[in-house]
Amino acid sequence: MLEAIDLSLVNWSRAQFALTAMYHWLFVPLTLGLTMIIAIMETLYVKTGNVEWKRITKFWMVLFGINFAIGVATGIILEFEFGTNWSNYSWFVGDIFGAPLAIEGIFAFFMESTFIAVMFFGWNKVSKKVHLLSTWLTAIGANLSALWILVANAWMQNPVGMQFNPETARNEMVSFWEVLFSPTAIYKFLHTTSSGFVLASIFVIGISAWFILKKRNLVFARKSILVAAIFGLVSSVYVAFTGDSSARDIAQQQPMKFAAFEGLYNGSEGAGLIALGVFSTSDADPTNQNLLDFNMKLEIPNVLSYMAYMDWNAFVPGINDLINGNEKYGYLSADEKIERGKAAIIKLKEYKDAKNSGDGQLADQLKTEFMDPDFQENYFNYFGYGYITDKNLLIPSVPLSFYSFHIMVGLGFYFIVFFILAFLYTIRGKLEKKKGFLRLAVWTIPLAYIASQAGWIVAEVGRQPWVIQDLMPTVAAVTKISTSAVQVTFWLFAAIFTLLLIAELKIMLRQIKIGPKMDGGQH
Repeated sequence: MLEAIDLSLVNWSRAQFALTAMYHWLFVPLTLGLTMIIAIMETLYVKTGNVEWKRITKFWMVLFGINFAIGVATGIILEFEFGTNWSNYSWFVGDIFGAPLAIEGIFAFFMESTFIAVMFFGWNKVSKKVHLLSTWLTAIGANLSALWILVANAWMQNPVGMQFNPETARNEMVSFWEVLFSPTAIYKFLHTTSSGFVLASIFVIGISAWFILKKRNLVFARKSILVAAIFGLVSSVYVAFTGDSSARDIAQQQPMKFAAFEGLYNGSEGAGLIALGVFSTSDADPTNQNLLDFNMKLEIPNVLSYMAYMDWNAFVPGINDLINGNEKYGYLSADEKIERGKAAIIKLKEYKDAKNSGDGQLADQLKTEFMDPDFQENYFNYFGYGYITDKNLLIPSVPLSFYSFHIMVGLGFYFIVFFILAFLYTIRGKLEKKKGFLRLAVWTIPLAYIASQAGWIVAEVGRQPWVIQDLMPTVAAVTKISTSAVQVTFWLFAAIFTLLLIAELKIMLRQIKIGPKMDGGQH
């Protein structure tokens, strides 16, 4: 059905989008969290009148501004790629996917970009309270931008609140509120934004630790660490709770992703959670992931069942159950889903042919059959499977999903301990003496970025081959353009994004070395 599609085009288009998304995500979490920390610091300044808090606020505001500017540049390119590289996807779901993106641009981004001007240039031009309000509105606007982007992404993971229109071959929104408030969207927003708060807190603590190691701006550093440690500790605990809820939602809506990031091949009742594991692929057929096995693993009995279904003895399907089917627990085989998907595609084609030939009576009959609730539930819900040529393509990269998930989770627990130590050392006045911890704080900054990127690898690699879960595989979403054009833009973007990243790091390091400036302003 997709014989004309060049798989190299699909792979290069995916690579380009992944490149842009991962570079963009280097900047976004810091923006989400640092705006909140800056707003808290400025609130302390307004409440106490202590000018040291204004000095602290201004320093972190400069670093935020550098990061924000480059993040916007990569984000704009990312949105354009939906039209240039994924036009079939944009046509298929544009009526739904475009709505949250439009709201993000018109409402959240405009709000953020308007008040950011007051935040940067309004010192001594507006009152303290108006400036503080502008800072908070900038922080809220940044996180509202994330909300709408994540709602759009969540819909791709769990398409709800829509109905397929066979006349236009497009999905149309029937319930905006169902799209906005789906559990997938709520958990994704809460988990992603709070992870940004964690990253920004580590960023602030790490840089402040550098100042203490250099014996510079000690009061500034201690105050910054205290705020970031408290904010980071609350956020890191919250990340753990939202991650647990998100994993439970994934187990129900995307069981293949859940099985992949847990390395679960054969389902069972009372399934154990693999806390640590190393895959052995020496005897595996690289074309068949069903043969992968663990060389070493540490498993906690029954915990995976509880994580997925709040039941210590619940059955959790594995990859083989989802591919081969499990009649006892009601899981269809991949072959059956593929056949049902093909039946839905054929029915749609028959309707379009009847309509184009002018046979209105037959077209109306076929449309009625297509829109019948039973047909929608039992056939259209597997529409995307009709494009799958090999059921093994339904298995995402298990090692990449597994390792990314466990790296993310392991670092998440480390961050909780890190924030506790930062808080205790600060309030007890022992920071200057803890040279090892201060050096560790500096090196924890890249670990926060690794955890953040690992989270998105789990979310996006784990749902492959779907661009829209069960409805559209990636291979059907790509724009039919020349592969060479995508290759050229891939390397062009790689060069530009790398230069932008280098420029940001150089500018940030220069500002950090300069340090916080003495402020002689009226506020």
